Amino acid sequence: MNCFEEDVPMPLSPMADYFSSSLINVFVMAVAESEIPIDESKVLPLLKNKLLPICSRFSSIMVTEKNGKKVWKQVDVNLKDHVKIPKFTSNNRTLKLYDQCFDEYMEKIAMEQIREDKPLWEVHLFKYPTSKCEGTFIFKLHHALGDGFSFMTTFLSIVESADNPSIPVKFPSSKSSTSTNGMPKQLSQTASVMFKSAVDFGWSLLKNSLIPDQQTPLRSGHEDVGFRPMRIVNVSLSLDSIKEVKNKLKVSVNDVLVGAIFLGIELYMKAKNHRSRSGESTALVLLNTRKIRAYIPAKEMHATNSTAPWGNRFHFMHVPLPMLSHNKKLNPLEFVLDAKKNINRQRNSLAVPMTGVLLRLLNQIKGPQAATKYMYKIMNNASLSISHMVGPSEKVSLADHPINGFYFMTVGLSQSMTVTITSYMGYLRVGFGVEEGFIDEYQLKSCFEISLQMILEAAKNLPI
Repeated sequence: MNCFEEDVPMPLSPMADYFSSSLINVFVMAVAESEIPIDESKVLPLLKNKLLPICSRFSSIMVTEKNGKKVWKQVDVNLKDHVKIPKFTSNNRTLKLYDQCFDEYMEKIAMEQIREDKPLWEVHLFKYPTSKCEGTFIFKLHHALGDGFSFMTTFLSIVESADNPSIPVKFPSSKSSTSTNGMPKQLSQTASVMFKSAVDFGWSLLKNSLIPDQQTPLRSGHEDVGFRPMRIVNVSLSLDSIKEVKNKLKVSVNDVLVGAIFLGIELYMKAKNHRSRSGESTALVLLNTRKIRAYIPAKEMHATNSTAPWGNRFHFMHVPLPMLSHNKKLNPLEFVLDAKKNINRQRNSLAVPMTGVLLRLLNQIKGPQAATKYMYKIMNNASLSISHMVGPSEKVSLADHPINGFYFMTVGLSQSMTVTITSYMGYLRVGFGVEEGFIDEYQLKSCFEISLQMILEAAKNLPI
């Protein structure tokens, strides 16, 4: 199965072009935690027989033609070049020391670039036990290859059911998406909708071009922040506990988590003795723009009129962080309700697709470099980004290795803080990628854990 015909160079999509430039160079790191020690002999067959056939981009390199246009060109893949196995000198380390080794290794490979003379992905095998597992698979994939939706479909295609490998893994189901490829179906073209969309688009245009978020304990303002070292921590929590809040407030799981993230940020700001913000801070929440959000087999993603095509199919929604005065009492549930209100407004606004149209026009009129600069400003002018991926609901096995934990992290975004949310097997993993030496990752993690407890406790007092 191919994303395009063999031996015919395929132009990069505009988004892939933006994410593989000197300004922005973004990777996705997917982490799968194995219950058993890793047997490396089973990895190469997995890559050859399952990964490579999914999409030809996994066996293609990015080349620049004489006219300056970037294209994908298929090559022969030496799989051994794509498998990395770190070695440590001592075998007498404790789990705590291996945890530290793992964190440092993640930081190291997050900063490394992949050679351009081979396909833009790698698999790292951390063959040492940590406090979470017996061994760890780390997939590093360039964002030009696809987005989180494409990569999750890839993961679902290469794993098996841990309970019964002969039965295909169930693809997580989801409701139909409110696509931003056109007018949301539930909205009519009324003056009110058009006015709100114009206001939202004007505001996002100002934020993207002229009004960056102010510098705070969460935004350094460094122009090269996407190329600076980052630290990664994550929190595991029960999906059922989040659903209790979701059901009582009649919101989504994502609303609860974004509200908890915003509350955690407020607590972190206070812990750093930061004064109330005089200007607005914003988060970029990623929105899948496919017609459906439910995963489909990879073969169907490559169909001509696919409802969930392969590639980078997303936009950013600008969501303002709540601003509290010193005198206002902190109500944890207000953060959730405020997140729901602002996300729904952006999701149902035409501002998001209008920004996409603006990027395409910039690309066509002024060229990819101008569009890339605008995309860079979109990210660099905001304080953080948040993305959410739905993973398998059942336990899966990767190359005969039962997986007990799974999460991902986006690296290379031009922001001091990136937040990712991944569901797997009834649990959620919330990851924080932060600029090293600027944000205290452990204090931020603690503030998020406290914010979750505050929201859970507040929700318990609500009537059913």
